[in-house]
Amino acid sequence: MVSQDKSRLGKHVNQDREAGQLVRRLDMLDERLDNIDSIVTSLIERVMARPLIIEVTCPNCGQIIQINVTAGVRVRGKE
Repeated sequence: MVSQDKSRLGKHVNQDREAGQLVRRLDMLDERLDNIDSIVTSLIERVMARPLIIEVTCPNCGQIIQINVTAGVRVRGKE
């Protein structure tokens, strides 16, 4: 009888611990998504203001690939 109560209590504590870990992981994921959103928003604002060149190195051949991103807005000289 006593051992059954202890096993039930142990299962309840374990479930609470797992729920707490799940909540922490969801909070971490939410924070990471917010950070990604901020970075993407900043990048888009920059692209809309002036041209942007992204350089990526190919992991297979080592060649540098340039990606030019421009907006529909005309650049009017240096800032």
